[in-house]
Amino acid sequence: MKTRILQIVALIGILITGCATETTTIDVVHDDGKPVMALDYRDFAQAASEMLQSMLSSGAMKKPGGGRYVVATGRVVNDTMQRIDTDQLMAKIEEELLNSGQVVMTSAVGGKGAPDQLVHETRELRDSEEFDQNTVAAKGTLIAPELSISGKIFQRNLRYDNNRQQVEYYFQLQVTDMKTGLRFWQKETIIGKRGSNQSVAW
Repeated sequence: MKTRILQIVALIGILITGCATETTTIDVVHDDGKPVMALDYRDFAQAASEMLQSMLSSGAMKKPGGGRYVVATGRVVNDTMQRIDTDQLMAKIEEELLNSGQVVMTSAVGGKGAPDQLVHETRELRDSEEFDQNTVAAKGTLIAPELSISGKIFQRNLRYDNNRQQVEYYFQLQVTDMKTGLRFWQKETIIGKRGSNQSVAW
């Protein structure tokens, strides 16, 4: 009887496993999979690439007289119907900017607060007897940002025809001089998609 029950349980397990949808790994570099109406990693990669190419080729990030600008990431507003973490877009841009050798990024300040809170928290150790004060950052050692990158992502949904819709995503970034408030660079990249009215774009 026990053997019979075990055989039935094993058979059920095999059937369930056989009916399960196979999981596959995506090649994020060469993926030519089916496009989706919502924003996916390919869209962020495309937008970041176009923004970076424009920013670096414009010469806006080259500091007159040599040296490197200190850059902070300001606010990048998500005004789409999707729950987008704008850090996803900026992480790629920050990475490539650093790799370009033209700028350094600050972790002490940013549009959402300090990207690395430890920069400030370690300075609270100045009065602690538990820490060698020679190893604690002194006052007046933080470097203020010279440039800020800020922007916005917004979405427009349009009826293309009776059965299809067009969704437009606008990526806007700008670089501002923190001392003068003057804008050094600005770019808008548009990603458009057309699909069924039944497709969800959020």
